[in-house]
Amino acid sequence: MQKINHGELGYVQDAQGFVFLSGIIIGLYYTRMIGQGRTGLMDAKILRRAYDLYVYAVMVLAVILILAMVVPNSRPLWGQFMWEMYQTPSVTAVSAFLLLYQPIFMDILPQYIVYLVASPLLLRWVARGYWREVLGGSILMWLGVQLGWHLPAVRIVEQSVAEIVPGFVLQSHFNPMAWQVVFVTGLLLGAADTRGGMDWNRWFSPERTDLLKASIVIVVLFLFYKLGFTYGFMPDSMALRFDGFNNRTELSLVYLLNFVALAYLVTWLLVAGRDSAFPAARRAGDLLNRLFRWRFLTFLGKHSLQVYAWHVVVVYVVLGFDARIGPFSELTKTLIALGAIASLIIPAWIHANYANWTEAGRLAAQPEPAQGRSRN
Repeated sequence: MQKINHGELGYVQDAQGFVFLSGIIIGLYYTRMIGQGRTGLMDAKILRRAYDLYVYAVMVLAVILILAMVVPNSRPLWGQFMWEMYQTPSVTAVSAFLLLYQPIFMDILPQYIVYLVASPLLLRWVARGYWREVLGGSILMWLGVQLGWHLPAVRIVEQSVAEIVPGFVLQSHFNPMAWQVVFVTGLLLGAADTRGGMDWNRWFSPERTDLLKASIVIVVLFLFYKLGFTYGFMPDSMALRFDGFNNRTELSLVYLLNFVALAYLVTWLLVAGRDSAFPAARRAGDLLNRLFRWRFLTFLGKHSLQVYAWHVVVVYVVLGFDARIGPFSELTKTLIALGAIASLIIPAWIHANYANWTEAGRLAAQPEPAQGRSRN
């Protein structure tokens, strides 16, 4: 089942979409609050959201660490995903709770917390008309990562702290200084839409097919590269040259360009595909609209933080289960994967009903009013 994945056909995974959509939502919602003069409330809500994310990140981390401690001989199960935790457990655990170190699969929330904390300042600058400076600074920071400007600072921090705390390392699969360009772009688009500065029909209409064709060319081109590397018909000399631009951790040019192309293609099909003159575009647009409105997915989306936290634990449990009891047949692995996906409904259902349960408990705990007062 892992091959039935858009990531196997190109260089776009789910993380780019998450970061981009998060930026759009921040720009849409909080720019409206700035326009209403409620900047203080905006700051409080954003910081509260960042705190909630930190709590969930810490809870997930604690669950994984507890599993690693209580499961006998757990290093062969999860050591490859957090080997530093087994070598220097105390230092690594403290670094993880400070968001300076993250085991694999746990690093999307910490970088989102960083972006949230920076958002009030960015939104204020955009509201004052400095969106070009914000965009330029974001691009410059992304370019600096590609050129390695951050590496001396990382080395200095690690060496300085390691002198006091031996074994200290900085680790996160996503370099937040590079990935911020996706978040900031989304924030700027969301803010521009709220302020009425975006003419979406200009960019996404059935008649606008030039950018559509360009995005298709880019997607197909890198599909050829991806399949070429996967099945070995791409020469090593090309692979060596390509690898210099193929770094997911630092959102290198390959990943950024592919995301822009695929994001435009999917958005165009969603917005204008069903009215297109091309039958294939109409069918694709209808399919995507039905998929995006599938009740199972929309329900999960309403409780995305809880679903994300649950899924990280499920991934570690399944990987440990596979390493301890497997290997399994393809049929068994498929059934396990489908069961894991189906289990995502559990945290969404619990969170959806949590407010009702707490309200019912609060009412049940209240003393019954006196009979005379009740009649009055």
